[in-house]
Amino acid sequence: MSVAFRRDCDEEHLEPDFELPIAPGPNLVTEAGRSLIDARIAELEAALAGTAGDEDAAKKVRRDLRYWTTRRATAIVTSPPGDGSVGFGSVVEIELDGRARTIAIVGGDETDPPADRIAFTAPLARALLGAEAGELVAFAGREEAIRVVAVR
Repeated sequence: MSVAFRRDCDEEHLEPDFELPIAPGPNLVTEAGRSLIDARIAELEAALAGTAGDEDAAKKVRRDLRYWTTRRATAIVTSPPGDGSVGFGSVVEIELDGRARTIAIVGGDETDPPADRIAFTAPLARALLGAEAGELVAFAGREEAIRVVAVR
């Protein structure tokens, strides 16, 4: 029999467990985002204690815990700008394609697009950064696509 058709064990062909990817750039977070990270770490530490005897489950929890402890260690708590312009941590009321939306610009780990909480690195957030109430902003290749109604 050819060596190509035999396996010593099934584990040779298992996919490796990769670390969770960490986004490049600064890890900006709001105060609420820092609290979310701390809560996630507490959940994972409790879950790890409950995995006694299940090494596969413990391995996955430890991987997630490494990710979140790294995110906590690199977190830069950032406040919104105080000058009325759109920045990290701002809540912005806009009109886009005739539809009113209220968007919060937050850190990558805090995002929740269905709840209009978008990362500061998202194209819509980048288009809004620096704008002030009353301004028209270009977006998606269209001039004056977004009207900034209010900035909080």
